[in-house]
Amino acid sequence: MKKNTCIIICGPTASGKTDIAVEIARHFKTQIISADSRQCFKELNIGVAKPSGEQLHFVKHYFINSHSITEEVNAVVFEKYAIKAVETIFENNTVAVICGGSGLYIDAFCNGFDEIEEVDTSIKIEILQKYLSLGITWLQDTIKLEDPLFFEKGEIKNPHRMIRALEVIRGTGNSILFYQQKQRKERDFNIIKIGIDIDRELLYKRINQRVDLMIKFGLEKEVRSLVEFKNLNALQTVGYNEFYDFFDNKIPLYRAAELIKQNTRHYAKRQLTWFKKDQTIKWLSSNFIMQKLAKGNLLSHLISI
Repeated sequence: MKKNTCIIICGPTASGKTDIAVEIARHFKTQIISADSRQCFKELNIGVAKPSGEQLHFVKHYFINSHSITEEVNAVVFEKYAIKAVETIFENNTVAVICGGSGLYIDAFCNGFDEIEEVDTSIKIEILQKYLSLGITWLQDTIKLEDPLFFEKGEIKNPHRMIRALEVIRGTGNSILFYQQKQRKERDFNIIKIGIDIDRELLYKRINQRVDLMIKFGLEKEVRSLVEFKNLNALQTVGYNEFYDFFDNKIPLYRAAELIKQNTRHYAKRQLTWFKKDQTIKWLSSNFIMQKLAKGNLLSHLISI
């Protein structure tokens, strides 16, 4: 029988995952591994909604500020990092916590992700240049032609995912999904997945409020300081992308803020679509989780349902 358990807190952005994960970690006196594809970058702060300084002080987090935007970080990198981190946590605790909204990263941790052979840099540069000049429609049309499997099953509204898929199909001759669909790895610990159940109207309200706070706390200044790196994959992301047209005097600031809110809502919807396909996720409200923590029976409840 497996003695260790990893509790995974997942769900859409702004659903309150971090607060719940921190409370669970403090209850079990354990540590957290972030499963966010952007919070790992030390140069990105306001726009990626990292845990607060207080939360980082009280609970050790892995995969936060662990990499530079100049490094390539993907699901394969995350799997190796997270497995090593969870083994470290299990040296002193029988419970570990993972928290994040990247379904691909969580899947890689739970089931493994086959190593993808290195893609030639010239292929990456060509694809990125084409995307920057021709836009997302070019990406979607090209994916449909060159990797119909990804077009059917992948995230075809996510430029970062499509760029990576195109790199892989051109560099290896295989769809990136080929590497995800191989033999699943059996982990030597229990995995329990909790999805944060939140009303969609409330979620969208929280997203809008979060963006307003990001703008207030200096997101524009942060993006300006990184504009020379805007062509890197790490900067091709919601909360940063929208400012580039503002800097080029193509749109006013208020429009950039509107676009961040809109694109974040779309991103949250895609996250929900991904997670709802996973029948192993137990969907619980934040209030319910906190009640079970207060009674000290969260883990037994999760095992029983």
